[in-house]
Amino acid sequence: MKTPAFWYQPAGCLSWLLWPVGWLYGLVTSWRMGRPSISLGIPVVCVGNFTAGGAGKTPTTIAIVRLLQEMGEKPFVVSRGYGGQIAGPTLVDPAVHRTGDCGDEPLLLARHAPTVVAKDKVSGARFALAAGATVVVLDDGLQNAALKKDLTICVMDGAVGIGNGFCVPAGPLRAPLLNQLGYVDVVIVTGDGAVDGWISAVVESQGKALIAARLVPDETDVMALAGKQLLAFAGIGRPEKFFATLRNAGLEVVETRTFADHHVFRASELERLASQATASGLTLVTTQKDAVRIGSHLPECAVLAVSLETDRAMIKELLQKHMGENRVQLKTSHLAP
Repeated sequence: MKTPAFWYQPAGCLSWLLWPVGWLYGLVTSWRMGRPSISLGIPVVCVGNFTAGGAGKTPTTIAIVRLLQEMGEKPFVVSRGYGGQIAGPTLVDPAVHRTGDCGDEPLLLARHAPTVVAKDKVSGARFALAAGATVVVLDDGLQNAALKKDLTICVMDGAVGIGNGFCVPAGPLRAPLLNQLGYVDVVIVTGDGAVDGWISAVVESQGKALIAARLVPDETDVMALAGKQLLAFAGIGRPEKFFATLRNAGLEVVETRTFADHHVFRASELERLASQATASGLTLVTTQKDAVRIGSHLPECAVLAVSLETDRAMIKELLQKHMGENRVQLKTSHLAP
């Protein structure tokens, strides 16, 4: 669905009307997060978010994977494969699989590291371990307690924070903030806003690391779009964030079109976008995730890639510390009589 606008506005009648349902949703999610976890004897790094909708989780996961690879690790990403039909565990092959099989994010992640789609995260992690993984990176696993996590990273969009502070469907939170913070080690804030506000005080009061970050557009993509008038479209959690990235890069966005998160584009929609752009003399541009779903069905569409820019040294230090603790515990358990 499209992210409701009222989630990121002061709580009004609709939010309060839905509050009882949100309270129950948050209660159930909090209970699920506290269930017993299974340890497979392999470091597990989780990348998730407090809210429903986009926060920059996929670029963060890619950045974590690259850091682990630089550290000599062999990370495997384990994803639920939202929107895909494969139950798994299955190793994603971008040459074979499509978004209808495994969802859009796994196809994008598979370009950077071996990616396993599994509705059951434990079976997915076991599959990765058997395939040679030295560390498992859980994509969107904060609210899933099935696997014991060594380091849990939560990504937050600094421009909107936690919105009105209510739980789905009354607001964007998946569970009350303080309940979720208890399971988080690091909060990465993308963009400006919440990192300087009251949320930073709450995060730091709970003894959690807080790291600022920003999503940086690819310079080559920006140069290719410079001087052109754009019709930008996106089917992500917060399309406005993509449009703002284009404008902040100095690009001229004339028109925009928004679609629901993970939207599966029909041929008629793509034809309409192409004809509208042609009629107005505009260049179509979209996100990497949308491009994965579109494939080759809209060849005249440009793509703007983004990457996470943050304190790599601090994240690397946290990875080494938490994964090291796991391996020390594993060696100790093997030496025990």
